[in-house]
Amino acid sequence: MNASNTRLAARFSSLRGRAALIPYVTAGDPLVTSTVELMHALAAAGADVIELGVPFSDPMADGPVIQQAGERAIAAGVSLDAVLGIVAGFRRQDADTPVVLMGYANPIECMGQEAFVRRAAEAGVDGVLTVDYTPEESIEFAGLLGRAGLDPIYLLAPTSVESRIRDVARLARGYVYYVSLKGVTGAGHLDTEDVARHLADIRRHVSIPVGVGFGIRDVDSAARVAQHADAVVIGSKLIQIIEETSLRDGPRAAIDTAAQWLAEVRQAIESTQKGRP
Repeated sequence: MNASNTRLAARFSSLRGRAALIPYVTAGDPLVTSTVELMHALAAAGADVIELGVPFSDPMADGPVIQQAGERAIAAGVSLDAVLGIVAGFRRQDADTPVVLMGYANPIECMGQEAFVRRAAEAGVDGVLTVDYTPEESIEFAGLLGRAGLDPIYLLAPTSVESRIRDVARLARGYVYYVSLKGVTGAGHLDTEDVARHLADIRRHVSIPVGVGFGIRDVDSAARVAQHADAVVIGSKLIQIIEETSLRDGPRAAIDTAAQWLAEVRQAIESTQKGRP
């Protein structure tokens, strides 16, 4: 399932060796009404792909920053149905920037897999990363996504054994998300050399792009990871900026500040990759 003609494949193909910049934001945070505006601002600031988090009450892979963003969104009434509405709203003005939903199985199961896939395709979703759908348990779901033109995206970790990497390689499309640290989002210290070694092991089996996330907390770490990865995924730091600025200056200022910071990350990635093949 590695070949793909999706919006994600087209975007990665257009990068010509530069690492993609993929910000993660939680749908409905800081406000439900401002999420579409935030997504447009991130795209304008240089986001190549946007990961949109689906709020869930028991987010096992998320650290405190993203957990709290999800709690705020749930308190505001953001459901999977509302998230699909946000994507549809974004698509009214942006037909090009790929959008990946990242979340957990429970909301999808409640909606029903077939109904979710149909509605996600209608809304303009490009890929789906479901943290607790393992490859061996989601073959049918991956098939549903593929037939609808959506890319199933899977996680790999430093602890992933070779057989798991092969399983992911058989099902994954769009890109593979390598979790650079053991633990939850926003935790730990990023060892770039260790990331590079694991990426080499993964690429022995995976032919599609490999993005790296977890532990990328500043412009410097993003630029260093971009020297080795096909994509740099930034979540906790961006959400922290949004939360702090929104509390201090309001949601409008939060959008501007987040976009400005992301533009700095994009510039750093480009400046360090001028000689990258």
